[in-house]
Amino acid sequence: MTSQTHLDRFLAGAHSVGRDARSATATAVAGGETMKAAGDVIAARLEILAAGMADPRKTDLEEIALMSSEKVEALSESAASLTRNLGALGERLSRTAADEFALAGKAAGAMAGAASPQAFATAQYNYAIGWFNRATSQMLTLNTEVLKAQAEALKPIHQTAVANARRLKR
Repeated sequence: MTSQTHLDRFLAGAHSVGRDARSATATAVAGGETMKAAGDVIAARLEILAAGMADPRKTDLEEIALMSSEKVEALSESAASLTRNLGALGERLSRTAADEFALAGKAAGAMAGAASPQAFATAQYNYAIGWFNRATSQMLTLNTEVLKAQAEALKPIHQTAVANARRLKR
């Protein structure tokens, strides 16, 4: 098995950034669709409420009942998704911090045990370069995980709003 070159790591990171950009774009589009659908749903439901106020016999009790239950269901799914994703993110960040602490300890030991100023500088340099590579990778991973959490949290709200807008267009 060959080891990855700096170029290989750069290209992998660039592909990751591209995926993240596409994901962020898709989530932004879904957010816009959600806002438009919400406006359409609010307008349609206000008409339903006004019709019911004008003539109580025409009150659409089924639709009025859905006004709250659908929101609660979509927001509950969204909150559960955020809880799962942010919990996993917190666990990963804790493991990463512990790993980095251990690596810093090893680097400090290597520097303390260095036989010469050059060996000290080499140990320090190796840790610094390794840290930079790990920090860059962790930043990309964190960005990906946050975008995923955002997209998954929006999904049930988006689906509900768009479905309601379609249904109420009758």
